[in-house]
Amino acid sequence: MVKKEAVIVIAVPQASEAERIASVFAAQGFRTHTASGRDATMEHLENAPVSVVLCAYTFERDSDGLDVLASVRRQNPGIAVIMLADRPDLTACKRSLKLGAYDFLAEPLENDELVRLAQELRPAGVAKGIEDFTFPGVYSRSPAMQGVYRILRRVAPTDLTVLIEGESGTGKELTARALHTNSKRNNKPFYPLNCAGLTETLLESELFGHVKGAFTGATADRKGLFQMADRGTLFLDEIGDMPLLMQAKLLRVLEDGLVLPVGGNTPVKVDVRVISATNHDLAKLVEEKKFRQDLYFRIKGVSVTLPPLRNRPQDVPELFGFFLKDACEEIGADIHRITEPAMRALMSYAWPGNIRQLRHVVRTMVALCDRDTIDLRDLPPEIGRIKQLEAPVSQMAHLSTAGVETVGLPLEEVEREHIRRTLEATGHNRAEAAKLLQIGERTLYRKIKEYNL
Repeated sequence: MVKKEAVIVIAVPQASEAERIASVFAAQGFRTHTASGRDATMEHLENAPVSVVLCAYTFERDSDGLDVLASVRRQNPGIAVIMLADRPDLTACKRSLKLGAYDFLAEPLENDELVRLAQELRPAGVAKGIEDFTFPGVYSRSPAMQGVYRILRRVAPTDLTVLIEGESGTGKELTARALHTNSKRNNKPFYPLNCAGLTETLLESELFGHVKGAFTGATADRKGLFQMADRGTLFLDEIGDMPLLMQAKLLRVLEDGLVLPVGGNTPVKVDVRVISATNHDLAKLVEEKKFRQDLYFRIKGVSVTLPPLRNRPQDVPELFGFFLKDACEEIGADIHRITEPAMRALMSYAWPGNIRQLRHVVRTMVALCDRDTIDLRDLPPEIGRIKQLEAPVSQMAHLSTAGVETVGLPLEEVEREHIRRTLEATGHNRAEAAKLLQIGERTLYRKIKEYNL
């Protein structure tokens, strides 16, 4: 989300055009910087809390717009990168969105268009655009997830295939449902299927259906999920566990839109949007010949990676509130508060099971709590032992870092590790990290350079 002090870097090759765009954004309250290529852009990111990068798709010399986009996304996924092309280009647009661009616009942009863009990129405008996409239990305020939402918001109305990657429990199915809910297919069925643990025969029958007598126990014709999800959305969870032979059959369906039930002779035409998910590294599985490369590229029309909950602790309070309300309605409890120490403990915990684990913990606490307020004694032992690190960086010599005793270590070493962990936890949002560390942003920038973080 764009910060209140909105800073924009305008990276276009023509100096006069950069100055024209800068003057419009400056009049709208932005602090502006111009850059002629990748290196200059990244230098501005090092020295200022940049909110937006407006970047040319092509440069005249040694820079490439996609390279700038990828570099900015690696350094800070919370920055909104808008790509500018000298003409409408669908291929360029798709490439940009895949890499995480906030938007793709064709030049020339008149001043009134730039004014509308600046108004959209103000904090309230960007927040509204992202919240328009939300689905219960999915919304996140973390910088890492803001970039994910920008991609999802753009691809949701399309029929592009989407690959959702992330650890178990990060909310991949919820995200798939959000894509369906915000698509033009939202009045048609959404069917999820977990591909893990199913034999090839069972998986084929589940997806494609079967005819009577196709195998022992097939006493009647049965439609598969592709037919049941016709004109809707099919979500294939843990697609990395799909057997290789079954991958070939799935690829054929995705290529021609025809489903052949097991034991049948007549293909059935289907119109289904497929969203896939995995907690595996599919690119590595392709290298190991455990996943078909052609299928990998077919399902990866657009890919997003959901960060683990430990990397976005600022989302814990809102997720807790959602799960608390849900659990209270289900169990019939009347719990409406959590103490500050208990919330700090929840935010400090690593959550190896991610959002799914948090939901389970909240439900258990609601079931066992006999008061209207949850406090430290209601937390599971492994969470209740966590203590929030509140001291400023200058006092870090008395704290433990990542489970390792820090007493006796050089203060600089302790300080460097704590800054690193804080940056990681905030998705490298430096403004937020500086606030948590109780130091100024300029001090944090200096220490990042000093410690080569």
